[in-house]
Amino acid sequence: MVIKRMFLRMLIACFVLSLLAVTASAQTADIRPTQAATLKQANGVTRLETDPVIISRAEAVAEQRPHATLLAPPSAVTFNQLLTAAIDMRLGARYVYGSSGPNVFDCSGFVWSAFQSVGIRFDRGSARTLWSRFTPARQDERFKFGTLVFFNGLTHIGIVADEHGFYHASRSHGVAYAPFNDYWLSRIDGFRRVPMPTQMLAE
Repeated sequence: MVIKRMFLRMLIACFVLSLLAVTASAQTADIRPTQAATLKQANGVTRLETDPVIISRAEAVAEQRPHATLLAPPSAVTFNQLLTAAIDMRLGARYVYGSSGPNVFDCSGFVWSAFQSVGIRFDRGSARTLWSRFTPARQDERFKFGTLVFFNGLTHIGIVADEHGFYHASRSHGVAYAPFNDYWLSRIDGFRRVPMPTQMLAE
């Protein structure tokens, strides 16, 4: 009787063990890598069917565009256009002695600021200092746009617009255009040219 019970228990134990072995085997089969089909992409790269596919809109756009170095440079903007825009931005600004912007100027501060904004670098100074720093304008340059014009014993400075007038920071009107009328013509001390890089000389 004892032997029968022992045999029955062993039989049950074997059955349970076999069930456990079958279950473990099935789970192992689930996590084993399977042979995935390979795909060949249009660009010739081979990848597994199960590989993740990364889609990037940025790459697609970049492939459609040429590199920046291949793009044609924008058309050159002349010095006159740059300086005109700089002066226009300052027109109407108030006069404040000793100021060089961005919203208030004295006469030499206006001249310095306008040239700085177009990439012409020189030290800020008074009208008298700028007179001594730059070379005299030739006869044909005196009423040429961008020439510096000096007045009143080298105490005032402006930028020539043309033979008809100039731009300056006036105590009474702020940054403004003034005509070369009798008043201003009688007070001119002389003209100076600001040296410019060669690439900015084209007009």
